[in-house]
Amino acid sequence: MGNYNFEAPIVDLLREMDELSIYAERPETAERLEKLKAKLVRWRKDIYSKLNPWQITMVARHPQRPYTLDYIQRIFTDFIEMHGDRKYSDDPAIVAGPASFEGQTVMLIGHQKGRDSKQRIFRNFGMPNPEGYRKALRLMKFAEKFKHPIITLIDTPGAYPGIGAEERGQSEAIAVNLREMARLKVPTIAIVIGEGGSGGALALGVADRVLMLQYSIYSVISPEGCASILYRDTGKAEDAAQNLHLTSTDLKNLGMIDEIIPEPLGGAHADWEASAGLLKQAIQRNLAEVTGMHWNDRTHARYDKFRKMGFYQE
Repeated sequence: MGNYNFEAPIVDLLREMDELSIYAERPETAERLEKLKAKLVRWRKDIYSKLNPWQITMVARHPQRPYTLDYIQRIFTDFIEMHGDRKYSDDPAIVAGPASFEGQTVMLIGHQKGRDSKQRIFRNFGMPNPEGYRKALRLMKFAEKFKHPIITLIDTPGAYPGIGAEERGQSEAIAVNLREMARLKVPTIAIVIGEGGSGGALALGVADRVLMLQYSIYSVISPEGCASILYRDTGKAEDAAQNLHLTSTDLKNLGMIDEIIPEPLGGAHADWEASAGLLKQAIQRNLAEVTGMHWNDRTHARYDKFRKMGFYQE
């Protein structure tokens, strides 16, 4: 799952605290636990204030990081998952359906990874096939028909590059999503909660507001893929991560995203509830802003936003 050596001191400290918690009723143990908690805060602040892009990539991929369904459970109510693209099949790598948010019906669409080997295989490691994107588009059109805002949660290494996916029109499915998301009349918010990989992420990312969790990444290619192509050596993934400018800070400075959502001390995997609370606040604020706009102004602003991205020299 990656090299998390930079977190080793934190893991050791948490293990010691867990062992001591059995005897927490003893005065001397309680005092020791309080000192360890204070040390944990200091160490997390120190380690997470100095993360490089490759280490941030590892945090974005952390096996204990909350996924789409974890956030849905904590932020939304009455979620009803809907299945199938009405053309080929269902794709478990993308979960989607209506839910209630602060008394308002919204359409949720997000990538979903698995926790154990069985779930990872079932979810295809969060890499959608074309039917996943067509399911997403079907439900976006459903939301537009009934005037429900759309919220997408992005967390994928990229679209699945298998032969079957290519035969069933992977690139066409992504391209159609890009075009149709740009035209949607309802408010749209896209949030990168972990990995935002290539067209697999962008197919859910053309939105009025594009947000990123603090320790997530968003890039045209993975560091390993970039290193393989440019350096002919996947061992140089750390160098590639540095050059790809894939962190939330980089992307905010480049004008590619609208907002960085802070994460709890030690990353989202350290405190799921706190991370969900921060994400909920960001959704509330941004949804209120874009909902207050006339649909025509909103779609023009969305178009202008993406047209302004990037620069070139003649």
